Amino acid sequence: MPYTAAELAQRLGGEITGDGSVILTGFAAAATARPGDLTFAESESYFAAAEQSAASAILVSGDFSSASKVLLKVPNPRVAMAKVLPLFFPPDQEPSGIHPTAVIADSAQIDPSVHIGPYCVVGEDVRLGARCVLLGGNHVRKQCVLGEDVVLHPNVVLYPGTQVGHRVIIHAGTVIGSDGYGYVFDEGRHRKVLQLGTVTIQDDVEIGANAAIDRGALGPTVIGQGTKIDNLVHVAHNVSFGRHNLVMGQCGFGGSTELGDYCVIASQSGIADHLKLGPQVTVGAKSGVMRDIPPGGTVLGIPAQPDKQMKRQWIAVQQLPDLIKRVREAERELREIQAKLG
Repeated sequence: MPYTAAELAQRLGGEITGDGSVILTGFAAAATARPGDLTFAESESYFAAAEQSAASAILVSGDFSSASKVLLKVPNPRVAMAKVLPLFFPPDQEPSGIHPTAVIADSAQIDPSVHIGPYCVVGEDVRLGARCVLLGGNHVRKQCVLGEDVVLHPNVVLYPGTQVGHRVIIHAGTVIGSDGYGYVFDEGRHRKVLQLGTVTIQDDVEIGANAAIDRGALGPTVIGQGTKIDNLVHVAHNVSFGRHNLVMGQCGFGGSTELGDYCVIASQSGIADHLKLGPQVTVGAKSGVMRDIPPGGTVLGIPAQPDKQMKRQWIAVQQLPDLIKRVREAERELREIQAKLG
């Protein structure tokens, strides 16, 4: 749908420099922009590229000016971009209805606005709220409850009793509620401990592709409101995430670990079991966390340590070759002095 630059500025709470009647029909990076496109710039170099592009208008902040482009001045161009993109590229609206290949239990409660795609299985006593979308090959097993506007991409599996809030997106191949890794050693073998808990996913959560979130051993595993989980993440049983956490790809969380609100866990990090990470904790990429982290802490490395301390260690390691060389030279000079002294 086309918009004038002035209409977009009004929606974004921004200001127009130039012709506000310019029609904008899309959004693109500067390198691929065409006439009618809106692009964005966060720095001088990006602005120079945007100004030389074919784009008709540029999202900017600060004191940029242009003789050839319409400027939409906003406090944060990247936030504005996130708000604008759905206007130009609205998500697909799946029609309500149930595909004839789907298998639906008689006791399932399904809102009339729900879309259920091919080869889905909906179990006993499942409840699907308004405008839920099951795109295909989904298994929603008994006693699961999904709120409104939930989207399950193909081949997502929800084990029994999973609770999903409103506006949750779960991407393809993810499994929610599989058994936690619970065993005890008994008479020479590992005996399975039944996992009787559930998973609770609160509102506005997004979970990437091929993630695995285990059910609790007794109580629930909890993913807090607004949390965003990347692809290939494993969350073990009885983990509890606070609100608005960011978890990047290939991270793993040991059982019963607790995260506060607004934590950031960077890619390929591992968090040991039974730990507590306070609010606003940041864990750097490829870190191994083996101790509690206080609120606001930033840690790096294996084992993870406070960032300043770890950076000093990394700098010291880089200096080791020169230090070894100096020690060897000192040892050689000492041997020469000892030889002269007889």
